[in-house]
Amino acid sequence: MGKSISEVGVEDMVGAGLGVEEAKDLEKELKYATIHGFGANEVWRLITARKLLKPCHPHALHQLLYYSVYSNYDESVHGPPLYWFPSLHQSRHTNLGRLMESHGPRLLGGSYKDPITSFRLFHQFSVQHPEIYWPLVLNELRIQFTVPPKCILDTSDKSKHGGTWLPGAVLNVADCCLKSSNYLKNQDDSVAIVWRDEGSDDHNVERMTLKELREQVMLVANALDLMTFSKGDAIAIDMPMTATAVIIYLAIVLAGFVVVSIADSFAPKEIATRLRISQAKAIFTQDFILRGGRRFPLYSRVVEAAPDKIIVIPATGKDVAVQLRNQDLSWKAFLSNACRLPRPNYYSPVYQPVDSVTNILFSSGTTGEPKAIPWTHLSPIRSAADSWAHLDVQTGDIFCWPTNLGWVMGPILLYSCFLSGATLALYHGSPLGRGFGKFVQDAGVTLLGTVPSLVKAWKSTHCMEGLDWTQIKSLASTGEASSVDDDLWLSSRAFYKPVLECCGGTELSSSYIFGNLLQPQAFGAFSSATMSTGFVIFDENGVPYPDDQPCIGEVGLFPHYMGATDRLLNADHEEVYFKGMPMYKGMQLRRHGDILKRIVGGYLMVQGRADDTMNLGGIKTSSVEIERVCNHADESVLETAAISVAPADGGPEQLSIFVVLKKGFSIKPDVLKMIFSKAIQTNLNPLFKVSFVRIIPEVPRTASNKLLRRVLRDQLKKELQIHSRI
Repeated sequence: MGKSISEVGVEDMVGAGLGVEEAKDLEKELKYATIHGFGANEVWRLITARKLLKPCHPHALHQLLYYSVYSNYDESVHGPPLYWFPSLHQSRHTNLGRLMESHGPRLLGGSYKDPITSFRLFHQFSVQHPEIYWPLVLNELRIQFTVPPKCILDTSDKSKHGGTWLPGAVLNVADCCLKSSNYLKNQDDSVAIVWRDEGSDDHNVERMTLKELREQVMLVANALDLMTFSKGDAIAIDMPMTATAVIIYLAIVLAGFVVVSIADSFAPKEIATRLRISQAKAIFTQDFILRGGRRFPLYSRVVEAAPDKIIVIPATGKDVAVQLRNQDLSWKAFLSNACRLPRPNYYSPVYQPVDSVTNILFSSGTTGEPKAIPWTHLSPIRSAADSWAHLDVQTGDIFCWPTNLGWVMGPILLYSCFLSGATLALYHGSPLGRGFGKFVQDAGVTLLGTVPSLVKAWKSTHCMEGLDWTQIKSLASTGEASSVDDDLWLSSRAFYKPVLECCGGTELSSSYIFGNLLQPQAFGAFSSATMSTGFVIFDENGVPYPDDQPCIGEVGLFPHYMGATDRLLNADHEEVYFKGMPMYKGMQLRRHGDILKRIVGGYLMVQGRADDTMNLGGIKTSSVEIERVCNHADESVLETAAISVAPADGGPEQLSIFVVLKKGFSIKPDVLKMIFSKAIQTNLNPLFKVSFVRIIPEVPRTASNKLLRRVLRDQLKKELQIHSRI
């Protein structure tokens, strides 16, 4: 155990990289806190409130103070170490705080005190009374119905576990995104998108107003109508999340077609699978992807997947830099027909019932084929509502989150900005280097989303040193488990602003657990369920633990979850999400598959998946998919078992392959590691990396011959814990 904060002296701080005079001043401030006998949380609150630690200070100093403040802290008694604390004044100016101040006294009566004290009470109210909570939130977002819903939730059809949300409502959610709003102070000249191309670090940030965005989207919608598509046809997008990709996405929805989301990192086989399942009639892509000054072919990869028609956008310049197939169109040729129309930039939106499909996204199941998850007009409402309530997305915010329209975060980001009146910030290039960080600085980003592996890379390469990120008011993290030290580094870049952890799923349209600005935050932990979300944690026998009890178990979601799917295109929805789940208070719980740990204070931590779906670099995949590839990667392999384990000190999950060799064969683990990595990157995803390979005599199995990956996972966890102690 390291020194306590009262033992930290000038020499320790100088050793951590601070100048002598500054160290003396800091020591005086720390003595004030320790003399007054403040507890650890209060000492850290004082350090951050007085901005004693600065973004320019060496990370070693931040580590020294944080870990010494909490060196004797007992989490089993006090809950997790807290690093960010809401103030009453700030809480009243958050979206959720304003809503609570306006309606809390009426809805909660005398038990309402203020947004911080009454948060849990108001959350509970939102779960129990969705018909009261949701109209309040819909009123705050840029949602305009052409036909209003008959009610919020209709539970009369008992065959639908989740009920029917906003029955009878008619709208077009892309149209909602493009309209100006007096209430949100979001006018035609408001900035809708800001972006910068990689390599243009010293150029001004590009800007597009709401009016310009609307006109571009309507031009593309007109061009789509001039093609041979029928309304409701699926049209795929496989390209980086650029301003053009966002325009295409909104145009497809505006015109009454269905977006098929495909990540630009997929191998041809994976692209082909998604095109087949969705029955996509065409696909938008780029000729190349530009990363780190290099060009990577994309069109040629899409051609290998053999789609009917490809519309190709140039990565640079006005003309595509590849030879196209006869049936394919360049972006220029695609738009040229629409440009000849009398009003090319005007389009009458296709209004649809709220449960019409707008987007098909994919999530890896455990069968090897990805589940095709349909989003309706309801899904974006849920996405935006959670960002509005938990991330506090407001008009005037500039929201950046390096992602892709092929993953759920792409559409979530898009709708969270446009339905809340915020500006979408896009970096056309790799987020790994300083160019991205400079864009965050120059664009004045106020909300920055990340995945932990990205933060780890920024921290280890020191590429963000000297940049000013202090305009950031909140950070967000999703996709995998966060490391405390990486989050400490990230938060410190913006004077210890909160890193709000979020965890959910494509099939939920958003997150089911989240941080927020009305509760103190702990690194790597979730402070509550999302607004209107109810769940229980249950043991191996399906018996729920009491809501206030620390425990570990599988999570079961309450079925009335606004925005959750009620169908899958290529799997049995009932079987995937409800079959075999426990009943709770007369409700059939909905399966999500996470193992949750609830700790003192009600904070939550994700402990992995109940099934054998794993999370690699923020991308969910299955053990079965990995094993299928590895089993055929080398002639020496008899059988493999794939698992993923988070390091003992936290951070992203690492892929490990256990191998049984065929009789008479011999091969070194390191050689197999290279073979497996290459096979997985070629056949599944170039971003996946094998961390460990172990050769074993046989894989453990159940009596019914099912592979016991859990046993291997526990074994490897123990090894990693022992290694980390050494």
